[in-house]
Amino acid sequence: MEHEPISSIDLMERASRAVADKIMSRWDSSTPVKIFAGPGNNGGDALAVARMLGEANYKVYVYLFNTSDNLSPDCKRNRQRLIEFQAEKHNLLGAHNIEFTEITSQFVPPKLESTDLVIDGLFGTGLSRPLNGGFASVVKYINSSSAIVVSIDVPSGMMTEDNTYNVMNHVIRATYTFTIHCPKLAFFFPEHESLVGKWEVLDIGLIEPQAESMASPYNLSEKTDFVGKLKTRSKFAHKGTMGHALLIAGKKGMAGAAILSAKSCMRSGVGKLTVRTPESNVQILQTTVPEAILDVDVDANMFSQSFDTQMYDAMAIGPGIGTGSYTVQAFIEQMTMTKCPSVIDADALNIIGSHRGWIAQIPRKTILTPHKKELFGLISTTRNSYEELERTRELCVRQQIYIVIKGAYSAIVTPEGSVYFNITGNPGMATAGSGDVLTGVILALLSQGYNQELAARMGVYLHGLAGDLAVEDLGCEESLIASDIVAFLPKAFKELKTK
Repeated sequence: MEHEPISSIDLMERASRAVADKIMSRWDSSTPVKIFAGPGNNGGDALAVARMLGEANYKVYVYLFNTSDNLSPDCKRNRQRLIEFQAEKHNLLGAHNIEFTEITSQFVPPKLESTDLVIDGLFGTGLSRPLNGGFASVVKYINSSSAIVVSIDVPSGMMTEDNTYNVMNHVIRATYTFTIHCPKLAFFFPEHESLVGKWEVLDIGLIEPQAESMASPYNLSEKTDFVGKLKTRSKFAHKGTMGHALLIAGKKGMAGAAILSAKSCMRSGVGKLTVRTPESNVQILQTTVPEAILDVDVDANMFSQSFDTQMYDAMAIGPGIGTGSYTVQAFIEQMTMTKCPSVIDADALNIIGSHRGWIAQIPRKTILTPHKKELFGLISTTRNSYEELERTRELCVRQQIYIVIKGAYSAIVTPEGSVYFNITGNPGMATAGSGDVLTGVILALLSQGYNQELAARMGVYLHGLAGDLAVEDLGCEESLIASDIVAFLPKAFKELKTK
């Protein structure tokens, strides 16, 4: 409002127009619309949306909750605009398609049918405490219906970041959330999926330089962050100039983890890859990944002895190595003597989780890639995803490491405490070996000289993108396996080369 400049009521009109247009693009005018508006600016948005839908000849039922006679100025103005529009249409046509009810005391709820579209405009981002009393009852009533529910900006009752002390039964369960300008942090937490539903960001033309200047530790990794960041290969490049990666992976019976990591590493541009693995895995690795060099451990069945890594540009350790006593000791010795950029995954994370004090010996800027269970070994069990994220940020700052929390919207947390949520990937990637593939991609990028932050962020983006391209080709998420992600890495890299 200060920098464009634009008045608050006109900005509300712009936001409401974006919401109304989105609704009209999804549901036609035969859909009955029932709008619940609160006394604040979210309610003002809802009233403006009601007027716009009425202009398009939708049948609209509006319920404005004004029990304290304390509407926000812009909500009050949109109430007046709605009343004037309603009167004008009645005078012109002798009938109107908007029924407006203002609740000042007792509320008799309308019947909500499965064919109805409910617009939730009760409360927006300014909420600071859980809903209770009458509003909690309205929320429960809407949630008990079978109607489709669209929330404006945020489901009413939800805090945009920390919901630790919220009463989640008093939060609207939206089918869709049309949020303004940018997503809210709470949208990225799995326990809120049933509340937010499918969310979509609506652009209302806010001035980007002003938005960018606002300090926030929370960011999105998008394609534009990586286009142009892939290194251009010299015409005279050879395997010796494209990085030599070391992968410590696989015990007896777990060669698959080593194979998947090795293949994804080779598919991600590395010049040479050496796999440290026991004798029991040699034949299958040489057959399935003939491009890799094998360095055979002295133990026939496990990683048992640390060794010099000076000749390597980057190292990854953990996929399928197990947690036997010899491996545990070899792991910590390896980490204390390794100087090159490193990735720690899988069993190596479980080892740290069982020896909490050892994390202090992990070199600075090391990348850890835990899934939820492995993460709890590092930070202990938490009450919710917000607390989990905050503890992870604290750990990264304290130990000066990177942590990739794998899952939907994988979060890359930096030593500065910044968080980058990834937008690629799909539920089909919830399959054994997917994480091993990611380890290989990040290892390859580190070996080629990408710094740790870019390697982690771009590696996660490419991994998710390969999964998306694989599902697009296969036609369903259910049939995706980790090898498919490896197979589509070339197309993912190609996608990043196009603007």
